[in-house]
Amino acid sequence: MARADTCPRAYARAAFLRACALDIEVRKPGNVSIASAGHGMTAAQFIASADAAAAGLFSPDAHVGARILDAVRRTFDAVRCNTNLGIVLLCAPLCVALERIKSIGQTDLLDATQWHATTQAVLDGLDIDDACHAYRAIAFANPGGLGDAPEQTVHAPPTVGLRAAMALAAERDSIARQYANGFTDVFDAARAVNVTDPHEAMLEVFLTFLCAWPDSHILRKHGTATAQSVTRDASLYRERWRAAGHPSASAELDAWDASLKAHGINPGTSADLSVAALFVALVLDGKRHEARLL
Repeated sequence: MARADTCPRAYARAAFLRACALDIEVRKPGNVSIASAGHGMTAAQFIASADAAAAGLFSPDAHVGARILDAVRRTFDAVRCNTNLGIVLLCAPLCVALERIKSIGQTDLLDATQWHATTQAVLDGLDIDDACHAYRAIAFANPGGLGDAPEQTVHAPPTVGLRAAMALAAERDSIARQYANGFTDVFDAARAVNVTDPHEAMLEVFLTFLCAWPDSHILRKHGTATAQSVTRDASLYRERWRAAGHPSASAELDAWDASLKAHGINPGTSADLSVAALFVALVLDGKRHEARLL
């Protein structure tokens, strides 16, 4: 755990960048990595995106929606494509919550319960201005299918706050579900993971999310049958990976990675959730990883 008074913006920003680096350092099946580019994108673009987005996400005193829009615009300026919209949508409320904890002078140990509760309070305060900014960010990033809905589509001005708008999409989108359920899935994953080996932690969290429910990005791009098939496969591969003692590399997982990419299948939402969970876990792990981060 980290102390709130020893968790300055620089440390939280470093934890965010480390989580984003792990996203491409670890060869997660179907995702872009240093070992395996894919989907028309490279690892270098993801690293540049993280640096660009951090400037917006950790902007002092900015509201959630403003951070989302700023981070997305900076990302597009850096890499000219959408690499991290889901990560930005997830991490903006977490960053505001961290800043709020610091600003009210709490200097006791920062734990998951405190951060989770503060994040829920941040979500409760989201308004139409936050929704307007987030809608503009989603439309700007132009992710295929995201934001298209019969109610509160991003192609028209919102009439409700951002949390309420996300709640309307919660059943079909895992990132929207975090806004609706108070980031319960992200904090549960962060509490459960052991970041002693951050690379294995990233793969463990990714496979856990991918096993839990069909990936939203796959659902939008390929439909329910394909998404459910990937979820079933993920359970089998995770069982074998765990039985083998969590090796840092797995020939089976590498082969599955190649197969998914050959078919254009990208479990991108599971990756986004994993980055958010590792961001939380690294901040909460605190001093033990401070030397690696700063």
